[in-house]
Amino acid sequence: MSGEELKRKLGLFSSTNIVVANMIGAGIFMTSGLLMAELNNPVLMLVLWGVGGIIALCGAIAYGELGANIPEAGGEYKFLNELYHPMLGFLSGWVSFIVGFSAPIAASAMGFSEYFFRAMPSGMVILTEKLNPELAKTLLSVFVILLFTAIHYRGLKFGARLQNLLTVLKVVLIVALITGGILSQNGEAENFTPKESISSGFDGWRSIGLSLMWIMFAFSGWNAATYIGAEIKKPSRNLPGSLLAGTIIVLILYLGLNAVYIYSIPADDIKGVISIGGLAMKNLFGGPAETLFSILIAFALFSSLSAFIIIGPRVYYSMARDGLFFKAVARIHQRFEVPSNAIILQSVIAVIMVISGTFEQILTYMGFALGIFPILTVLAVFRLRKRRPSAIKLSGFPVAHIVYITAGLLILFLAYFERPVESSIALLTVLIGIPAYYVFKRQRAYS
Repeated sequence: MSGEELKRKLGLFSSTNIVVANMIGAGIFMTSGLLMAELNNPVLMLVLWGVGGIIALCGAIAYGELGANIPEAGGEYKFLNELYHPMLGFLSGWVSFIVGFSAPIAASAMGFSEYFFRAMPSGMVILTEKLNPELAKTLLSVFVILLFTAIHYRGLKFGARLQNLLTVLKVVLIVALITGGILSQNGEAENFTPKESISSGFDGWRSIGLSLMWIMFAFSGWNAATYIGAEIKKPSRNLPGSLLAGTIIVLILYLGLNAVYIYSIPADDIKGVISIGGLAMKNLFGGPAETLFSILIAFALFSSLSAFIIIGPRVYYSMARDGLFFKAVARIHQRFEVPSNAIILQSVIAVIMVISGTFEQILTYMGFALGIFPILTVLAVFRLRKRRPSAIKLSGFPVAHIVYITAGLLILFLAYFERPVESSIALLTVLIGIPAYYVFKRQRAYS
């Protein structure tokens, strides 16, 4: 027998690790340079990181309640499918398939390559004797995706152990970066003083909206445990607990790390830098520290890439079981007990993204597309409470939910006017899912 059900194997520690691993990835290690170029104000950048964390925490409160009451694989797909309409659930899963997991896998792999070659410039020289630098980075990114796909294809138990190890190491690394910044005397408190101001009027608000959208990408993953709800032990307690604990941990780490970036690097030098962690360590402790921490950050990005490869296929598996995706994607491997075809399909999409886009383009496309369905999902808590008066309830209702919904709508509105091309492509991705839904629905009717 191949088996048709996922098994509950993950406790609170493993579930929280998956949340933390999903959140701490390419975003925190690669976006601050882009943010500074957009905002021209280190204090405003730090404030927006805090605002992003509060928004994510509000979302985690809402998703925790939904996950405690609907502890199944699929996250938003299951919530929207059950509380609204199957088409909305399908569209959220469709976006997760194309954008929600495959794109962050691509971004994490690209982040690994950026940091690896900052740490190993001699390796870059060797490779680029026959290849141009961008092609060398692309090939390394593709290799990393294929490697971790192979690892998680072989089962959740080993994959979860590896995930726990990578996540703990990543958190230790960030704490070391923050501690190093605190202890070092080579930074400048003056770097926190703004030397330029953000554009006034609507232009300034557009920049803030886009920046918050990028920051929310860095926080994306606060909802990670809901995607593996069918594999979490005691989900009514452990699922919301993992979301809240993971989000708070990451918020603290992000604020500390960005403070170190600002302390160690003048604002003009931060602008546009992708591998910002390596530059910070170079300024604080010299070239050897830059090499060491660039290597460590490169490998730390494995943790988020690994977590996305674990979670994404569970969404596609859930859709396929409901007859709203390719039937083969619902297959559970007889030996390894994982949705094997879904894992392979996700890997293919991620590789295509690595080959076809730049980090900033992927970041903006992801940020906009991923901002749509969480708003609808948080709204679903109101429907849940109305339909199920006896449902498990978390505190924070309705203030946290209103904060998340209002902030989410404003970010999408402002970001669209700042980056209309990437935002329009994201909207087009969602719209293409509508005819796809009816195709799969018709396929299910005739099967």
